[in-house]
Amino acid sequence: QVQLVESGGGSVQAGGSLRLSCEVSGNRDNLHCMGWFRQAPGQKREGIAVVYLRGWNRHYDDSVKGRFTVSLNSAKTTLTLEMASLKLADAAMYYCAARRSSGSCLNADAIDYWGTGAQVTISS
Repeated sequence: QVQLVESGGGSVQAGGSLRLSCEVSGNRDNLHCMGWFRQAPGQKREGIAVVYLRGWNRHYDDSVKGRFTVSLNSAKTTLTLEMASLKLADAAMYYCAARRSSGSCLNADAIDYWGTGAQVTISS
């Protein structure tokens, strides 16, 4: 089992920055990928930024590319999402996620472990 706990959510003005962290504990061996999803009210949960642990490659959804940066420390205990140039459309509940099996880590249906979420609110 893997436990994920997010922190760092809050409210920020459009154009501002925010940092989310996810503390990872439990059996981190053989995880395929870890990443961040978000879900706005009435919308599907979407994958936005992931790290593939074999090769440590990172992948971003087009909606956040160039503005968000995902990172994972070498011990695989802290996953971070640095968010800059925030837009009103970025407002959502943000979830930390992990998957054991191979495949895309941007597919919410294939995720094995979820955090409880951190709210991000953007004001104009």
